[in-house]
Amino acid sequence: MVRFIAHYGIHFIVPLVIAFYFYKENRLLATLILLSGILIDLDHVLATPMFQTNRCSIDFHPLHSYLAIAIYILLFTFKKTRIYGLALLLHILADTVDCLFIRSQF
Repeated sequence: MVRFIAHYGIHFIVPLVIAFYFYKENRLLATLILLSGILIDLDHVLATPMFQTNRCSIDFHPLHSYLAIAIYILLFTFKKTRIYGLALLLHILADTVDCLFIRSQF
């Protein structure tokens, strides 16, 4: 249950908090962009099986690869693309936390 709350809390609650506190002038747009980071999970359809409970997404799926993460960091460094990079990095953070829970079970 803690794993579920941590993982989906970072996916959905943290973006709301960030939009509320740091993007006051454009909260709705910021919220939509930050929540859209979940779309990188579309790469899960390329995996067989598509969903596996104890599989770590990091460096398994193409949009969760280390190269992709480096690109997300690069997006985060520029002001014009910062919010997009942040959205993607929040997603990676959520999946990393999930991976830590998976590894701690064994």
